[in-house]
Amino acid sequence: MEQSNFNMFKNLKSDLPASIVVFLVAVPLCLGIALASGAPLFAGIIAGIVGGIVVGVISGSQLGVSGPAAGLAVIVLTAIQELGAFETFLLAVVIGGVIQTLLGFARAGIIGYYFPSSVIKGMLAGIGVIIILKQIPHAVGYDKDFEGSLMFNQPDGHNTLSELFYMFEAINPTAVIITLISLAILILWEQPFIKNLSMTKLVKGPLVAVATAIGLAWATKGTAYGLNPEMMVSIPVADNIAGFFQQFTFPDFTQLTNPAVYITGITIAVVASLETLLCLEATDKLDPYKRVTPANLELKAQGIGNIVSGLIGGLPITQVIVRSSTNIQSGGKTKMAAIAHGFLLILCAMLIPNILNLIPLASLAAILFVVGFKLAKPVLFKEMYQAGTEYFVPFMVTILGIVFTDLLMGIGMGMVVAIFNVLYKNYQKPYHIDETKSLQGKEIYLELSEDVTFLNKAGILRTLDQMPNGVKVIIDASKTVEMDKDVREIILDFKEGAKYKDIEVEIISRKRKGVQESPVKVFERAYAHNVGKELKSQVA
Repeated sequence: MEQSNFNMFKNLKSDLPASIVVFLVAVPLCLGIALASGAPLFAGIIAGIVGGIVVGVISGSQLGVSGPAAGLAVIVLTAIQELGAFETFLLAVVIGGVIQTLLGFARAGIIGYYFPSSVIKGMLAGIGVIIILKQIPHAVGYDKDFEGSLMFNQPDGHNTLSELFYMFEAINPTAVIITLISLAILILWEQPFIKNLSMTKLVKGPLVAVATAIGLAWATKGTAYGLNPEMMVSIPVADNIAGFFQQFTFPDFTQLTNPAVYITGITIAVVASLETLLCLEATDKLDPYKRVTPANLELKAQGIGNIVSGLIGGLPITQVIVRSSTNIQSGGKTKMAAIAHGFLLILCAMLIPNILNLIPLASLAAILFVVGFKLAKPVLFKEMYQAGTEYFVPFMVTILGIVFTDLLMGIGMGMVVAIFNVLYKNYQKPYHIDETKSLQGKEIYLELSEDVTFLNKAGILRTLDQMPNGVKVIIDASKTVEMDKDVREIILDFKEGAKYKDIEVEIISRKRKGVQESPVKVFERAYAHNVGKELKSQVA
């Protein structure tokens, strides 16, 4: 698809239906994360609205969706308790937003590019697995853990796996039926013969599943098999429009001299920025059109979003992979889907909260089952295994880390393994022995890499120490751009000691030194050179 076709208003047929699905998923997630954070429930809705509208407008991400993140729930809960008042915490959110914005101007977004694809893919698959595991209890009517939870150890004293055992104590037949019927509708909507119908391009399967679930819940209401209130969406209901706006809260600016506020603000800025950059990288990988989002612009958008959210009573915001992947899988093409989902949040929370509260969580669990499966498809595991252990091991460590700890800890574990692999490879391959340039038994030709760092010391020292007596060693550093001082000393020491072993040493140094040029400058110089040659030939 050409860049001109990504205009927000040219893809409304795809973006608006996708925004409805994202909205349906976002409502319980916003409420659940607010509940787990010890904040007013409406604070989660505010964060979802700001993440959709404010961040959506400013961001360069076409498919990313922002809102309150489960990864910040523990930080928020602790901060509210330590600061003593929710209004004081809101001031910390504003300060965190200011710091994030400054990080964007300082070009800190480059950090996101240092995460290897094996870890990013592991993050996506890990989130897919944890979504499925966390939604199984909700699918059968056991709703002790909050919606949007991604942590292994839960606030209710259980963990992800033990919850699967305790849920058998409270299985609700209606919830199970709703889940199964919703799944059947979602799978049916994925079939080619249904996709080809013009109606299904506007009316998405999740919307049909939710509408059917509302009907089933209404039909069993008041019976022994009816759903309990905790099995339904539970958005705060205001008596009137004035009451709706009274749910907005403002920060306490008298606490500007409180050092604890700034510590909390820095914590929010660092964690939210890291989570955003990780989700940004993952979302770009899922983008079917392979667009690349400007990371620094995203930090600025998130910073401004957090400033606005803090000013009107919302939770901290990050880009969130669950909502972003739901957007992609629902056919969203531009940022209009994220923006529209924000407007849906505010309009429905203001005008029809009672209707939203008719939605069974079991139907939303079915939607998230599909999202989780698409993130963690078995074929992905097969592809990573075939890619080799250096990719598969960090991939699996990241998945297991996310499932058995939390998102950031799992990614950190995957990064440690990936970095260890890089160090080990550097240790093994600081040079290349070119057999075609080595004379059998008389010359050994060592070609050094472009970058030879202190990590290569052991490998080079070991290789030079094993050189047999009576040979000529040619050390070719002509392609080496950077050489660590320690490595240079090892080579010079070897040359000095080689005379005592009857070894002749020849060192080929880099002839042309200088700063590496950008591809654009190299192209311009090559182009000018070729034009010059053509002109000379024409004159001749």
